[in-house]
Amino acid sequence: MRGRPLPLTALSALMLSFAIPLDAAVAARLIEPPWLAPRVDAGLLPPIERRLPAAPAVVRLDADGTAVGAHGGELRMLMAKTQDIRMMTVYGYSRLVGYDARLRLEPDLLEAVEVKENRIFTLRLRKGHRWSDGHPFTTEDFRYFWEDVANNRDLSPFGPPRDLTVDGQPPRVEFPDESTVRYTWSKPNPDFLPALAAAHPLYIYRPAHYLKQFHGAHADPRELEQKVAAGRSRNWAGLHHRLDKQYRYDNPELPVLQPWINTTPMPAQRFVFERNPYFHRIDRDGRQLPYIDRVIINVSSSSLVPIKTGVGESDLQARYLRLDHMTFLSAGAERNDYTVHLWRVPGTQAALFPNLNVSDPVWRELMRDVRFRRALSLAIDRHEINQVVYFGLLVEGNNTVLPDSPLFRSRYQAAWAEFDLDQANRLLDELGLTARDQRGIRLLQDGRPLEIVVHTSGESTEETDVLELIRYSWQRAGIKLYSRPSQREVFRNRVFSGEAMMSIWKGVENGIPTADMSPDEFVPTSQDQLQWPKWGQYFETKGRAGDRPDMPAAARLSTLYERWRNAVTSTARDAIWQEILGIHAEQVFTIGIVSAALQPVVVSNRLRNVPEQGIYSWRPGSYFGIYRPDTFWLADPARTAD
Repeated sequence: MRGRPLPLTALSALMLSFAIPLDAAVAARLIEPPWLAPRVDAGLLPPIERRLPAAPAVVRLDADGTAVGAHGGELRMLMAKTQDIRMMTVYGYSRLVGYDARLRLEPDLLEAVEVKENRIFTLRLRKGHRWSDGHPFTTEDFRYFWEDVANNRDLSPFGPPRDLTVDGQPPRVEFPDESTVRYTWSKPNPDFLPALAAAHPLYIYRPAHYLKQFHGAHADPRELEQKVAAGRSRNWAGLHHRLDKQYRYDNPELPVLQPWINTTPMPAQRFVFERNPYFHRIDRDGRQLPYIDRVIINVSSSSLVPIKTGVGESDLQARYLRLDHMTFLSAGAERNDYTVHLWRVPGTQAALFPNLNVSDPVWRELMRDVRFRRALSLAIDRHEINQVVYFGLLVEGNNTVLPDSPLFRSRYQAAWAEFDLDQANRLLDELGLTARDQRGIRLLQDGRPLEIVVHTSGESTEETDVLELIRYSWQRAGIKLYSRPSQREVFRNRVFSGEAMMSIWKGVENGIPTADMSPDEFVPTSQDQLQWPKWGQYFETKGRAGDRPDMPAAARLSTLYERWRNAVTSTARDAIWQEILGIHAEQVFTIGIVSAALQPVVVSNRLRNVPEQGIYSWRPGSYFGIYRPDTFWLADPARTAD
């Protein structure tokens, strides 16, 4: 990857800003993208010096293998359904603040951010910045969101987004001038900047000039009524909500701040994204980004994407590709002029989740005994699974952070993760599970056999292969394993309701966190956490549903999470992270198996600046996003897509 992830700078009394100012000589030689020149010459578009902010974002190139590129050309990609065009928001990765390739936060749409005590955030906009339709991007867009969307009961019946509240309290929001916004909370809000930088970001602004025509407080009532009827919506709020989807990218009329603009309305099987004439980034020589003029997305079934990629129908593809496609993809590489890179997925590829909230009282008591969870982990031969299923390419160990994280400690990865059937059997005997049936399966205290049903989503033969190997080793410890596949929604509902005693799924998503990134994946914070769904639901609903954590170790995690949120320094947050990870390693709340999977990334040999090694993750990498696809360029731009 482009360098090892480094810790974020401490966010107390912090000023984030670009280190490379726009040189006057560069400003004098701004380079107009040739694709836009005819529109400029015809008077349909202002010249480049009037389209860029006064202080454009100057992108760092000539580092980590990147190079200054050239304008032009079309990039082809494949998606499996029309809704997946939202990936252009993820890949484009234009954010108020964003992560760079070393996972350090830096301003992007913003010129600077000032942070005090991790609770007062002053955002400085780039003066002269414009939406994709040329309208100024100012604090009015932030005011509109805050007053007319987030605090409008018709549009936001539950109030502002959760990421904008601390202990249920919203911030004080001020607009000192047209390029300054200030958010002030009574307590620290360490999630604020990471939420702005996320793959699915927290949007705290809207294109007010466009959306006001659909808002009950701003539009002419008669005209608005006609628009509601034409849009076949129940009311103005429904129409506004449908048209206000910055992330989904499905409304070509909605102005954006991304590198490319969607020009194709739904429904369609081929989407054309054209360069944003007002995009705020330039390279060091004054070329406005993106380098590539158009992105063409063709929609096909997920099963056909690997085949179409292998015959050269995509210039950049990772989505829908798996490691077991490598043989086919490699076979077509030379013939179809592409290269297959292998990027690391910085998370846990496979993990077991004992349901600590299972409804059956006997199973619940057993699942909550740390000796049982440790025994289950010790009775798994991770090395065999890695060799048989993953060709020995993955990292064996617990569901924890990876060596690329500054928080990594080898003991977290190794605790109770060695294959040791003798110790596993001793722990099970210690639990009193000494009686066995005629098959050699241990018996529970109530006489039932120790038969564990592991629920799966039924979406992958990989899970089946992993469970088959675990079934064999658990049998030697006197445990019988059955797998039960079902559709994803049914699968999750069985876990949420307490019907499922155990499940298999991917583990930690962000295995390379820094101390300033949230430890929420390791704490009961979401119903989607399969090991403690009711505790996570309790947190999500602020106690209105679910159950309060009633295991001391889990309750301690919740306490530590609150301390992390209120910590002011990175040093304090680091210490809290270490205790959280230590608790997880010893308590074995989840049973990690293998981590750091390899993701095939197919890259046309014409396409430059795509790193040979990288991380491929939703969080925090936004897949291609942190590598700035607006800086990818085509060595043969005259060759276009069909």
